[in-house]
Amino acid sequence: MPRAGWVKPQDDQRLSDHVALGVLTRTFPPELVDAVVRATGREQRRHRLLPARLVVYYVLAMTLFSQAGYEEVMRSLVEGLSWASGWQRRWSMPSKPAISLARTRLGVAPLAELFARGVVPLATAGTPGAFYRDRRLMSIDGTTLDLADTAGNVAEFGRPGTGRGEGSAFPQLRLLGLAESGTHAIVAAAMGACTVGEPTLARQLLGALGPGMLVLADRGFTAFPLWAAAAATGADLLWRAKNNAVLPVLERYDDGSFRSEIVASEDKRARANVLPVRVVEYTVDDPGRPQAEDNRYRLLTTIADPTAAPAAELAALYPDRWEFETALDELKTHQRGPRVVLRSKTPDGVRQEAYGYLCTHYAIRALMYTAATDHRVDPDRVSFTASLHAARRSVRAGLGTATRTLAVALTHTLAEISHRLLPPRRLRANPRVVKRKMSNYNVKRADHRAWPQPTRPPGQAVRVLAPP
Repeated sequence: MPRAGWVKPQDDQRLSDHVALGVLTRTFPPELVDAVVRATGREQRRHRLLPARLVVYYVLAMTLFSQAGYEEVMRSLVEGLSWASGWQRRWSMPSKPAISLARTRLGVAPLAELFARGVVPLATAGTPGAFYRDRRLMSIDGTTLDLADTAGNVAEFGRPGTGRGEGSAFPQLRLLGLAESGTHAIVAAAMGACTVGEPTLARQLLGALGPGMLVLADRGFTAFPLWAAAAATGADLLWRAKNNAVLPVLERYDDGSFRSEIVASEDKRARANVLPVRVVEYTVDDPGRPQAEDNRYRLLTTIADPTAAPAAELAALYPDRWEFETALDELKTHQRGPRVVLRSKTPDGVRQEAYGYLCTHYAIRALMYTAATDHRVDPDRVSFTASLHAARRSVRAGLGTATRTLAVALTHTLAEISHRLLPPRRLRANPRVVKRKMSNYNVKRADHRAWPQPTRPPGQAVRVLAPP
């Protein structure tokens, strides 16, 4: 018999309905999560311990607490709220297999749709370093992520080769993104097997390009088909050309650039596919970088008018492409952890987890952008590491879906991460080298997990040999 005065909890009072992602809930509120769950057909037909909304937030928390185990991530997500409200008496912690099944039941689609709906460019015209004249600066670049060494992941994503002929220790996912240079917000992404080249994946990003953008990219992307497709979106392009590209001088301009053309490789003689381009050639004259003085750089741009974008300004602008490298460092080294392998054992789980990383990184960046805007400073002055730690603490503190509580917590968090701003970024350059190139040991494979195990303790196994 229930005690006097006890009221049976209603469905809208379940703990799972109040769980969120701390201050990052502002970017991905419950209403948006519920909308993508409905749109992708992942609504549960019966009440579960792990309903779809909770599992979405769990995947995001999993990429926020990347080095914690499945159950510890769930504790970080719900424990503060459950103890503060008394729900711990009627909500049991799900097991690791139950969490894994819930992730499988959710699938990839809700996380992909959450990324598509919730991620938009952040910068405004007043954001330092975000615009060149009236064009929003964007960058395209890619990276790879090490995956769990399972047969399914190897079959789906492949294993990159090495110079030693053994192949990489882990299968890898290739991830390509489009990011705002000024805010490091990755606003579009494509992913595939490591055997798929970045130019191929870049075609999946074309829908995110449009008028008002100036898109920067490295020389690996500057091929006729991709250039033509990207230019057709209405976005302006500033891409580096390969050293062996044939770029005839058709007309010289006063700023030092010249008009040229690129021709599709399959019809060089027929010249059926020809696109006009403007070329900027330059070198780097800096006593602090003597290794760069002998290099010649060539940039292709769709901005034909030199007065709209002088050559010297475009050449000085191109290094902003490296802002994407900083964003990747934030995601791979600080948020995920250095040399951490994605935990998902199946291809669908890998993609779900990758979208989770992208969503969480964007939410942290949105928090940093708000702090920078409030203090009228460059977003580069706000520490990503400090913002990451603040976001983690807000989740552990049990900040749920209560609007008023989140508003107060957000104010305190913004004040915290703005308390000690980073100094203005110094000039810097790094060599492209690694400390440890290779190991003398053989590569570890999946079959090494079944390595023969001892059956006797050392005291019984040793056998002393008599001298000859």
